[in-house]
Amino acid sequence: MAHGALAQKLERFLHLKDAPPTLVTRSLRSAELAVTETRDDHPVTRLSESLPAEDAYLVSVKLRDFVDCECWERGRCVIKNDIRAGATYLYDLKRDPRYVIDKPFHSLFFHLPRSVLDDMARQSGAGPIGELAYQPGIGHDDPTIRHLGASLLAALRRPDEANQLFVDHMMLALSAHVVATYGGLRRAEPVRGGLAPWQVKRACERLESDLHGKLSLEQIAAEFDLSVSHFSRAFRVSTGLPPHRWLLRQRVDTAKQLMTVRDLSLAEIAVSAGFANQSHFTRVFSSLVGISPGTWRRERAATALDARDSGAAASPAAGNR
Repeated sequence: MAHGALAQKLERFLHLKDAPPTLVTRSLRSAELAVTETRDDHPVTRLSESLPAEDAYLVSVKLRDFVDCECWERGRCVIKNDIRAGATYLYDLKRDPRYVIDKPFHSLFFHLPRSVLDDMARQSGAGPIGELAYQPGIGHDDPTIRHLGASLLAALRRPDEANQLFVDHMMLALSAHVVATYGGLRRAEPVRGGLAPWQVKRACERLESDLHGKLSLEQIAAEFDLSVSHFSRAFRVSTGLPPHRWLLRQRVDTAKQLMTVRDLSLAEIAVSAGFANQSHFTRVFSSLVGISPGTWRRERAATALDARDSGAAASPAAGNR
């Protein structure tokens, strides 16, 4: 997860002062997928730059209205239309998409190479997809991409807390959705079979060995000679959770074990259990357990004290019988 090529391209494209925050993952064939947040509240009025032509798409979720947007393709204006916050827009990078920047803007951009989309189609038993279905400057009401974008937006703003498995999972889900929704691919029947018992054991061991979540789904799936999407679905069938959620559960379980050691602070426990910091630990723990780590620790200590007191009180009575 770092500033990738997409960040530099969009910095030039939108005349940004700095490279925007970006999260990067890689497909089975090492093609780079990325998501980045772009924003400028005080832009200088001008036409955007050209992006390098490539066989790839940008999928964008708009986070701010942009009224009367002048959209260009292949060197000419093709439409003037209002851009609405929450809508999804597609751009074919072979067509030199550009627009006139004359108002504040705020967007998420996903970079999806065609090779990744074709791989997703092949994994579903279909051949390469054709052109994605879209019209320049016309938005789609797409709740799935909006939801995925909101999840990744939080990760972009707190990159230290976003483990690689989470980013991989979200980008995989987005790619599959784009292929099915805009590439005309019929959704395949879900994979019903899980991993073999030895594969589950090995996969869980690999995840446990890296509580900080630096391993990618690609690395783990490759150990079983499986595609990333196949491994993710089969792991969920076998464990009931996708890999990144399973890892969060393991972090919380590890933290619970560490919290029985009284001389460790919550900050020390957070880092030892694979969380970025105590704040991250508190948010995840509270979400999964329903109470804060501090409250859980106090309740656990009180329960243990009551049990000791009850045992001590019962001992004399037992001895007088």
